[in-house]
Amino acid sequence: MTVTALDPVAMTQDLIRCPSVTPADEGALDLLQRVLEGLGFACTRLPFEEDGTDPVDNLYARLGTESPNLCFAGHTDVVPVGSADQWTVDPFAAEIKDGMLVGRGASDMKGAIAAWVAAVSQRLSQVGPVPGSISLLITGDEEGPSINGTQKMLPALAARGEVIDHCITGEPTNPTDLGTMMKIGRRGSLNGYITVEGVQGHTGYPHLADNAAHRLALMMAALVNWKIDDGSDHFEPSVLSITQALVDNAATNVIPAKATARFNIRFNDLHSGASLTKDLQNLLTDAAGEGAKFKLDVIISGESFLTPPGLLSDLLSEACESVTGHKPDLSTTGGTSDSRFIKDYCPVVDFGLVGQTMHQVDERVAVSDIAALSEIYARVIDRYFAQGAA
Repeated sequence: MTVTALDPVAMTQDLIRCPSVTPADEGALDLLQRVLEGLGFACTRLPFEEDGTDPVDNLYARLGTESPNLCFAGHTDVVPVGSADQWTVDPFAAEIKDGMLVGRGASDMKGAIAAWVAAVSQRLSQVGPVPGSISLLITGDEEGPSINGTQKMLPALAARGEVIDHCITGEPTNPTDLGTMMKIGRRGSLNGYITVEGVQGHTGYPHLADNAAHRLALMMAALVNWKIDDGSDHFEPSVLSITQALVDNAATNVIPAKATARFNIRFNDLHSGASLTKDLQNLLTDAAGEGAKFKLDVIISGESFLTPPGLLSDLLSEACESVTGHKPDLSTTGGTSDSRFIKDYCPVVDFGLVGQTMHQVDERVAVSDIAALSEIYARVIDRYFAQGAA
């Protein structure tokens, strides 16, 4: 089969023109599947749904049947545009202005998907098939609750006998310049919900009441002043942010019987969600004082993880230096990504475009960066299979 190298910029534009605001797809996966099948990929759609969530379609594509299997993970869903009248262009027109491609999903992360597919097409057109397999793991549920996407795709594929040996997730990892940062791990995320139950009373007779607001204030002070850790070899110190505090009490002379708060902890590899939950329970019990009645509910949206420096980070670093002249930092900063699910199946590293404008009005990326990213990916693919991916 004769393959013609694809233009990553044109393909990015085509994907942006599919207004796939999560959980809608609007043809993005169909478009991607047509392109991949034209390159010889075998494509499998993996739709999932469960009670209380929107149904989501997903795509797994594989070229080749042998190992090793080098995978690219990404998502075609995008966040809402916000106020469209604040944009200088139609958010889904994919216009190029002054060398910048503007549109929702340009940076996060349709540009990276297109760059990877174009890199594969370049390899096929110039060299031919790889001695192994190349695959794509593409979800329509990354910007949403992330329930019916990658989290469900991976075990479903494993049950079919699919094995992924290494993975690159194309999230926008570079702060300002392409080639300056990759993510070799991600912090975990814990969301805490505190409910304090007191006894309502008159402010003139506080000894007859149990002020839930006072109890909560003590607990919040303990959280704010808690030095969780000093960081680890590859992670900065864990951080806690209080995100909400509520006392539903309109009267000025009534002691409230109930108070609630929410907080988030981004934690490093010194902790697990379970160990932090235990620490929190002890901290809040001590802070609330004798006789306090409160409940702590915790949701762990992702555990911390680290892919130690090695094959993937070395290949990406070499490719970045060759293409951009930058040696990327091996970072674990920022938010989380679907790599938190992938890390249970294979080594994974995040590397994509510049994320300076992701989720913002006039989200944009340099046209030259899309082409450069595709060249970086192409070099990684060539080197990965040249050395047998030991």
